[in-house]
Formats: sequence, structure tokens, C-alpha cells
Amino acid sequence: MESHLKMFASTILEDKMLRPEEIHKLAMKEVGDFLTEEGFEFLAVNSQPKKDPQFVCLKDQKLHFIVVRGSLYPENPKKFDLKLLLDIKDHSIKYKATTYYAGVGFANAKDYDLPLTQSDRYAVNFDGLQIIE
Repeated sequence: MESHLKMFASTILEDKMLRPEEIHKLAMKEVGDFLTEEGFEFLAVNSQPKKDPQFVCLKDQKLHFIVVRGSLYPENPKKFDLKLLLDIKDHSIKYKATTYYAGVGFANAKDYDLPLTQSDRYAVNFDGLQIIE
């Protein structure tokens, strides 16, 4: 498991806790960067939380649906809603697409047990895409 230290850029001077929308935005950035590095071509991006799938991509002339979820430590980023993913999988079969889950975990880089605020450096727990079969 690879961990990266990153800083959440904020224009707000107050030290506020990350909102679920901000966690989702960070997760989308991590997964989007990963997909770009892996050579995926973006056909559609839906950055709304829980509007699935978040990414519809093409790679090697094959269609891919990617569901993205962000979480905070101690929640396990690999844990997913099986019913939701099976629904997406059923939808992907119509399009001959492969379905993936991309769970991204975030934690305070100084101490995982501390809360994560907008001004904190953070560690990322993302191991790539999990195929849903």
C-alpha cells in the first residue's frame, strides 16, 4: 500500500473540518490522476457525489465504468456497497463495459487519529481500481 503526503489547498483561512463534498473532490482528483497515468480516455465525468458512475472511460477500445468513493480514517476505503455496485454492473453489461470501484482513504498525515482539516497535510490510501465481477 502506497501512501502519499499531500496538502489540501484552501482559500479559507479558518481551520475547518473537511466536508463530505471536499473529500469526494479529493478522491475524484486522485482517481482522475490515476486514470490519466494509466492511459484511460475520459468520455464522461460526473463529479456529483453518489451520481454513479463518476467516470466513463475508454481504454484499449473497451468501455469502463468507475465508481469513486472517498472516506476518512479509520473507515476502510476498500469497503463498498455491494448492491450499488451490482446495479452499476447490471447497467454496464448493456454497454459491454467493465465496472470498477475506486475507494480512496484520507487521513491526517501527522497522526491518523487526529481529525483532518483544510489546512492539514494528508496521507492517501488508494491501491487502484477494484474490478467488480
